[in-house]
Amino acid sequence: MRCRLSSPPRAPTPTRNNFPGTSNAAAAGGLTPKKESFAMIIVMQAEATQPELDRVVARVESLGLRPHVIVGTERTVVAVVGDERDASQSGLATLPGVASVMPILAPYKVASREVQPEPTVVTAGPLAVGGPSIGVIAGPCSVESREQIVETAKAVKAAGATGLRGGAFKPRTSPYSFQGMKEKGLELLAEARAETGLAVVTEVVAPEDVPLVARYADVLQVGARNMQNYRLLEAVGRTSTPVLLKRGPAATVEELLLAAEYILDAGNRQVMLCERGIRTFESHTRFTLPLATVPWLHARTHLPVVVDPSHGTGHANLIESMAAASVAAGADGLIVEVHPDPKCATSDAAQTIDLPAFTRMMEVCRRVAAAVGRTM
Repeated sequence: MRCRLSSPPRAPTPTRNNFPGTSNAAAAGGLTPKKESFAMIIVMQAEATQPELDRVVARVESLGLRPHVIVGTERTVVAVVGDERDASQSGLATLPGVASVMPILAPYKVASREVQPEPTVVTAGPLAVGGPSIGVIAGPCSVESREQIVETAKAVKAAGATGLRGGAFKPRTSPYSFQGMKEKGLELLAEARAETGLAVVTEVVAPEDVPLVARYADVLQVGARNMQNYRLLEAVGRTSTPVLLKRGPAATVEELLLAAEYILDAGNRQVMLCERGIRTFESHTRFTLPLATVPWLHARTHLPVVVDPSHGTGHANLIESMAAASVAAGADGLIVEVHPDPKCATSDAAQTIDLPAFTRMMEVCRRVAAAVGRTM
């Protein structure tokens, strides 16, 4: 495949993110104290009827709080979030069909296993992440041409991937770097999906782009740079399209869960968390890939966990080993950068593997998956 580099029009300057304040107002000096987040779980009886559940939801809403109904395999619960109020006299515990009312102790409410003990399985066409089978998303960092994306899609599907990644909108550190093919790139991803049946996973970088990207994508990716772009999180949360949320390079795991909470609280329950490495003092890899994150998250949240060994290492020769280690650590999915000719890639060439290397990686990971009781 011949390298074809183009000079696309320079992308418009991104807008600044308006992050909510994090400090509490002082009680003294005439300032109004900030209300703390209030959250509790209303556990419904096993035999509770739909009218009884509807009455509980109506009562919660009458208190000015937000109910999130979560139907599990063994029980239905109503997670209640909002501004703190005196709910002790609200009579929620005595409503027909209610088994118990208890507080949610975790700072992340809807994402907590206190609310939903059963793991969430996120599905998008053939891609399923969170069940017994490990979902694999593979493809180039950037969509460059029809030939490139279709060739990659056919090869990764043959090797066992069920999702196709590819960037159409690319947030880059330098304003002079390739910014992506924009809507043309989305159209090419849709063509590759039509030829292969793979689910399309692509990044959205701005709230105003969400409707456009959601028309083409099966999964909306929120990149590491945008993990705390709260307006974007709310925008993808208002869609019904599954979301892959990447951890920021300087974010704690609790901050990642609170970012996911924005999406969940807006109404979208199809959220995958992605560990893609954090910035540390080490320089032998692009980032440090902390795989202890995977079991830690599984113990605290019902959301599935995907690992990105491409960004997590930055070196193509390390991806196979770290992908296998991710599977051994319990990852529910992998997202890997793959290109027919990595040295010609317009972005992230050093961390991109070629098609034969991806096939070998999948063979190794399948053996590891079988050893830990999973499939790929």
